[in-house]
Amino acid sequence: MASQQLEDPKKVFVITGAAGGLGWAITDCLASKFTAELALVDIETNALRHRQMQLKARGIKARIFVADLSNSEAVERLVGSLSKQYLRVDLLVNNAGITHRSLSTQTSSVVIRKVMAVNYHAPVELAQGLFAELKAASGCVVNICSMAGWMPVLGRAGYCAAKSALHQYFETFREEVRQDGVRVLMVYPNFLATTIEQNALAGDGRKAKHQRSTVGAVRSPEWMAVKIVVALEQGRERWFPKDLSLIGALLYRLAPTIFLRQMVKNFQLELGSTRQQ
Repeated sequence: MASQQLEDPKKVFVITGAAGGLGWAITDCLASKFTAELALVDIETNALRHRQMQLKARGIKARIFVADLSNSEAVERLVGSLSKQYLRVDLLVNNAGITHRSLSTQTSSVVIRKVMAVNYHAPVELAQGLFAELKAASGCVVNICSMAGWMPVLGRAGYCAAKSALHQYFETFREEVRQDGVRVLMVYPNFLATTIEQNALAGDGRKAKHQRSTVGAVRSPEWMAVKIVVALEQGRERWFPKDLSLIGALLYRLAPTIFLRQMVKNFQLELGSTRQQ
């Protein structure tokens, strides 16, 4: 999506998980570069109101929509509210996410379903529910996927499954809607310093207590937001990090046994902590 296509005061940008972390960094970056009405979606009411006031102080129009994206009925109501409010959606950023740090055999089905609901079902339902508005605007769907959608990351089986499903769905979706003028940008970050990891779930649904293991550089949400907006301006369809995680994804495809042996070594401390919870 070229920058001039984003530059229109009548345009509408919808961002989920917009109250903090990467979602707010993306919102702030978009607001600094383009003129559009912002629709901010998050589960945190007070944080959303605070962000709305920040934007208002800068002369930027923003509406807030409080929704629990792990609840299918809440997502349906959100789609209805957005469709009622806007005739067009130029940009839908499916950023909201949740992860877990727990062994697959020690992770409850409730946690798996919640991770799948937020990371996969909600983005799909939003893109489907707002498709008429996206088509009317020749809009773009941005999905914050993960390198975990390309390769296994130990202790995050449910998260890997959700991001893999997100990847496969929207790679297919892109080609099916290309003739309708709707575009898709898939973003595959590695580890980011955001609240998604601070709020990671343990296998029983409580907050994970042990420290996470990482592969490659841990980047700031602001760094990632700039990369995403540049990719949008360039009309790109995919963005990958140029670090060890990309090498790891390639190694997994070429020599999965070697990759998994190294993954077990790198995540040994975390896996041990997980077993003790």
